[in-house]
Amino acid sequence: MKHNLSTSFNLFWLMAGLLSAPLSAQQLPDFTLMVEEYGPAVVNISTTAKKVEKKDTYRDIPKSFEDNPLHDFFRHFFEDGNELFEEERPSTSLGSGFIISNDGYVVSNNHVIDEAGEIIVRLTDRREFIAELVGTDKRSDIALLKVNATNLPTVKLGSSRGLKVGEWVLAIGSPFGFEHSVTAGIVSAKGRSLPSDTYVPFIQTDVAINPGNSGGPLFNLEGEVVGVNSQIYSRTGGFMGLSFAIPVDVMKNVVEQLKTTGKVSRGWLGVLIQDVTYELAQSFGMKKPQGALIAKVLPESPAAKAKLKVGDIIINFNGRNIERSADLPPLVGSTQVGSSIKTTVIRQGEKVTISINIDELPSDDDIQLATIRRGGESASSSRLGLSIIDLSDEKREHFDINEGGVLVRNVDEGPARNAGISKGDVIMMIDNIDIKNVSHFTEILNRLSGVTVPVLVNRRGSPRFLALKVPKK
Repeated sequence: MKHNLSTSFNLFWLMAGLLSAPLSAQQLPDFTLMVEEYGPAVVNISTTAKKVEKKDTYRDIPKSFEDNPLHDFFRHFFEDGNELFEEERPSTSLGSGFIISNDGYVVSNNHVIDEAGEIIVRLTDRREFIAELVGTDKRSDIALLKVNATNLPTVKLGSSRGLKVGEWVLAIGSPFGFEHSVTAGIVSAKGRSLPSDTYVPFIQTDVAINPGNSGGPLFNLEGEVVGVNSQIYSRTGGFMGLSFAIPVDVMKNVVEQLKTTGKVSRGWLGVLIQDVTYELAQSFGMKKPQGALIAKVLPESPAAKAKLKVGDIIINFNGRNIERSADLPPLVGSTQVGSSIKTTVIRQGEKVTISINIDELPSDDDIQLATIRRGGESASSSRLGLSIIDLSDEKREHFDINEGGVLVRNVDEGPARNAGISKGDVIMMIDNIDIKNVSHFTEILNRLSGVTVPVLVNRRGSPRFLALKVPKK
């Protein structure tokens, strides 16, 4: 009886295991139908750009080589001159793309087709087309192509706004030239800001993306395109678990503008911003870190015209809360040029609502600041552990600073070094007060005792706020 009970017990767990195995497998997504339906709309893109390569010819052989026994051999080898060694060799790049309309519009990355002489689009059925470049947008890294064909397979465009972290996603592309490779993973994060692409709130995934996947689609489980695979973070050149896709909502806006006007216009505020750290939040009297801290207001910009100030912290833009500084640029960029929007800032501890008329984002070359020349005195502070000097004419021109500010000549052990102030920094503001010169800096410092205050420094042309703990007198 005891043996029978034991046998029955083991059989029970064996059956439970067999029943649970299919159930666990069913919990994993099945991408086969999605790949069959939308895979044909994913294309391989190659480009050629003719470049002339020149090689040494006979007349380039040094005269000292004429006595060498092999001279006649090399002379014969080079005797055809430039015509033999000056040739056009096509440079080829390889990427991916996807068809968004059955009349031949194709989306890819700008960096895939940049400086291309000829763009070749290859479908899964081996048909090849020479594509026309409709337009590109370097800031979003989107390119729109057009091939002369009809009744083409297309993808289904979704929305990236409802995408959730942890959601399954699928990529199809041509990594390392292996056409129509399928990889899957999950959304790791949303709204990622990369140093060179502040106007794109990237989707971060752990989908295996490699060179050649660029420009390919990122699908959700509904078979909808939610992103355009664009970049990877890698120290080896290959996949390391960090992949970034352009949200499809950004892509759709860019494509529509490229179709209608051939270029992309973005809203412009005209400020340089940074994150609010815990220490900075304390120095500004905030209960928690949030918002985008204005470190510089560009002259003649919409922000300057609206009287936004350095030290203001933008916490709401056009009805959208700003938790981090990276939240602001994409919102500004997507705002219609010429529109008037409400912005809420924290200014000296108080909430202030300001109306701003948004202008069009100018080219980088058009954003220039005027300079003036001055010089002055020096001083040191044992309380902070730093010495400062008035800016010379040359330094003002070098740092592109109109007026005010003091140059940090040296930093010793003390509160200044602990705050992150370095030799060569230009202190522009302390405790929300613009610094006129060394005497003014000393005057303000003498008023402070046992408090943490924000300090704005200009470091090699880039403004940044730091939290300075001023010791008691």
